[in-house]
Amino acid sequence: MPGRVRRLRARGVLGINARNIEFVQRYNPRSRYPLVDDKLRTKRLALAAGIAVPELYGVMSTPHDTARLAELVAGRDAFVIKPAHGSGGDGILVIAGRPARREGQFRLLDGGQINEAELRFHATNIISGRYSLGGHRDQAIIEYCVQPDPVFAGVSDRGVPDVRVLVFRGYPVLAMLRLPTRESRGKANLHQGAIGVGIDLLTGCTTHAVHHDTAIDEHPDTGLPVSGLEVPHWSQLLELAAGCYELTGLGYLGVDLVLDRRHGPLILELNARPGLNIQIANRVGLRRRLARLAGAADDRPVAERLARLAERLG
Repeated sequence: MPGRVRRLRARGVLGINARNIEFVQRYNPRSRYPLVDDKLRTKRLALAAGIAVPELYGVMSTPHDTARLAELVAGRDAFVIKPAHGSGGDGILVIAGRPARREGQFRLLDGGQINEAELRFHATNIISGRYSLGGHRDQAIIEYCVQPDPVFAGVSDRGVPDVRVLVFRGYPVLAMLRLPTRESRGKANLHQGAIGVGIDLLTGCTTHAVHHDTAIDEHPDTGLPVSGLEVPHWSQLLELAAGCYELTGLGYLGVDLVLDRRHGPLILELNARPGLNIQIANRVGLRRRLARLAGAADDRPVAERLARLAERLG
C-alpha cells in the first residue's frame, strides 16, 4: 500500500485528506458553505446574479405543504422533486410524464409509475430529513425537468447528462461529462453507476471514460463511443463555471451544469467538497494543476482568466 500511495503522489494524484486540508479548509470559508449546501439558496443566489438555472415551480417546507403538490405541478407533464440539502443524487425524483387517461399517475424515467399519494409521501420523507446532510429537517424543491441537448442522444440512457467543472481560485482546472446509464436509473451520479468522461478544457472534446473506476471506450447500454464528442456551448459553460467563484466566494468548488435543448447552459448545483473521480476520468492528477494556480491572481475578470487558461494550466 505505501508503494502504491507513493506512485500516485508521483503522478500528481490528489487524495481526499490532502484535498480537505490543503484546499477545502484553506480556500473555502465555512461561512460560505450554506450558499452551496442549500440548493434553494444557490438557485436564488444565481437568479439574483442573472445566471440561468432550472425554473423553480415551488417549495414544500412542511408535511402540510405537500397537500399543495397537485396545484404546484398542475399543467406540467415533467418535473423534478429534490431535497434542498441532499447530496450524491439521493432523494431526487424525476417525473418524465403523465400516462394518458390515468388521472393522478406520473411516469418515472425507468418507465415505472407513481401516484400522487406516493409522490406526496416521497416529499414528506425529504422534508423529514431522510436525504439531507446530517439528517436535518429539509425542504422539497419542485423544478423544471431539463430536456437534454440532442448531442447526447445515444451516449446516455434516459436521464440528463451533466458537466462537472472543478474551479480553483476562479480558474477551471478539470472537467468531465457525466452520462446516465441503465444502472444509474437515469441519474448522472458516478457512485450510482453513471459514466465519467474526461473533457479537454481547451477544446471541449471528450477524452477518456471511466465506469466504476474501470476504463471504458463505449457506453455500456448503447455500445456507442463516448470519446471524441464535442460538448456544445463549451466557452459559455466555462464562463458560467468560472463566474461561480465570485458568486460564492469559494476558492475550491465543483460546478454542475446541464445543456437544455431549449434554454442552453444552466447551472444545476454547486459543491464545496467536490469528489476526486474527475482525476480518473481525465487520467490527470490534480495536484500539479492546482499548484500552478495557487499563486495566480484571482481578481482578474472572468474573460481574462479564461483567456489565460492554457498558460495557467501549462
